Amino acid sequence: MDDISLNRRTLLRSGLAVGGAALVPWLPAWAQPVSAGIAPTLPALSGDDIRLTIAHQMLRVDGHTSHAIGINGTVPGPLIRLREGQRARLTVINQLDEDSSIHWHGLLLPFHMDGVPGVSFPGIPAHDSFTYDFPVRQAGTYWYHSHSGLQEQMGHYGPLVIDPAGPEHAPCDREHVIVLSDYSPLHPHQIFRKLKMQGGYFNYQKQTLAGQLRGRDQSGKDRLEWGRMRMDPTDISDVTGSIYSFLVNGHGPADNWTALFQPGERVKLRFINASAMTIFNVRIPGLPLTIVEADGQPVAPVTVDEFQISVAETYDLIVTPREDRAFTIACEAIDRSGMARATLAPRAGMTAEVPPLRARPLADMVDMGMGSMDHDMDMPGMDMGMRSQSNAPSVPLNPGVQTISPMPVDRTGEPPQGLKDAGHRVLVYRDLKAPADRALPAPQRTMEIHLTGNMERYMWAFDGVKLSEVKAPIPFRQDERVRITLVNDTMMNHPIHLHGHFFDLVTGHGDRAPSKHTVNVAPGGKVSFDLTADAPGDWAFHCHMLYHMHAGMMQIVTVRPA
Repeated sequence: MDDISLNRRTLLRSGLAVGGAALVPWLPAWAQPVSAGIAPTLPALSGDDIRLTIAHQMLRVDGHTSHAIGINGTVPGPLIRLREGQRARLTVINQLDEDSSIHWHGLLLPFHMDGVPGVSFPGIPAHDSFTYDFPVRQAGTYWYHSHSGLQEQMGHYGPLVIDPAGPEHAPCDREHVIVLSDYSPLHPHQIFRKLKMQGGYFNYQKQTLAGQLRGRDQSGKDRLEWGRMRMDPTDISDVTGSIYSFLVNGHGPADNWTALFQPGERVKLRFINASAMTIFNVRIPGLPLTIVEADGQPVAPVTVDEFQISVAETYDLIVTPREDRAFTIACEAIDRSGMARATLAPRAGMTAEVPPLRARPLADMVDMGMGSMDHDMDMPGMDMGMRSQSNAPSVPLNPGVQTISPMPVDRTGEPPQGLKDAGHRVLVYRDLKAPADRALPAPQRTMEIHLTGNMERYMWAFDGVKLSEVKAPIPFRQDERVRITLVNDTMMNHPIHLHGHFFDLVTGHGDRAPSKHTVNVAPGGKVSFDLTADAPGDWAFHCHMLYHMHAGMMQIVTVRPA
């Protein structure tokens, strides 16, 4: 009897152990709590035929478990490692009870393989599959994610590294992939509903009377003036650390994901911002950061102490830690409501001091589109009103257009929002240059597109027209060269992504202009880039803030033979 009871108890404990293990998602080596680094010869998934399965799963972050959507049982999905020049076949199996998709972010491929339902293909039906088949035409750091509904917010994303056919642009002794993201146990449809109810619903860092009495933030006069304009200078992020956990490779700050190194090694860190809504400010106190690639494209090395990575951007950087000690990888949310944190160390179990969150930034008159001028100053021929159509004749003054910037300025040479007083060197877009001259053609025509919104109603659009109301796509003739200027008429950052193409930022570097697929347009700012429309087909063009896109800040670009 005792033996039988013992065996039953042993069996029960074994079953619980197996069941418990089944609840903890397996993670590939690059994303395990301690990563020794990724060698090009030891990828997670590679080859000419790759299978990916989209399914529901549980995600455990800092000891708390909640529902997610993963790929091959992990969040983030597995690292896919391809080689420039190969032909890739990726069969995606959708085990969800709804349609899904995978978009290969930043890849140059035939438009029907781009993975945007309703634009380039029908989507992957529930409990069905689709095979993506395309030539790999480039190298660098990229990523992939769902373009269906709000699945990306739930964990449907993963890293993609393409090794060059020839020598590495920036060789290293060891490399780590660092996927930054944001996650909430609150369902994304509930998040969106709350934003529609009140744009600043998740902002817990508003100005207070107690703060004013202590001399913090705006003066009483400025608060009254901003209040009359119905503007909130603390509204930096739509969704904040009040409900988000900020993750590194699927690990929360308390999990302390650790990347190993040996002192003196050149370590490449491949940063990917796969978040739905969060812009991160990244630094490694005690280590200079040498940026060598942006959005998968080589750039002339530039060394900084901190850089801002907007949603959907990627940056490769080299660090050379020479001391036998740990360093903190601090990835602070732009609104300072939280931090994604990891450790770079010579041995597992080591930690370094984690810097405290800095004071949250305040929007100013430049963010409001007043340029560098005092907002009371009159400019000949310019209406300094915040909703004057004379400053943007093509933009309709409908309920979705709360403001039009009276005096937007090019801010690509300024430190990004919140980093003006960082006290050390911060990367700006104008620091980025191609490694060599590229004999770029001159633009044949120009185009201006306004990024518009109404924060109170949570409405977002291009030129005041949301996607559901667009009558026709933006047309381009194949191979024409167009200079596009994006004007941000809102007080929020907008990372704008064009599918199927790279564009060349106009930042004063001429033939050494850097190529990107995503560019952040600062509040009240404008950015120009030159585009060669060399990819025939229909392509998505949108803000990569997930809820901005979901609310309508998206258009379709069509490229047709001349």
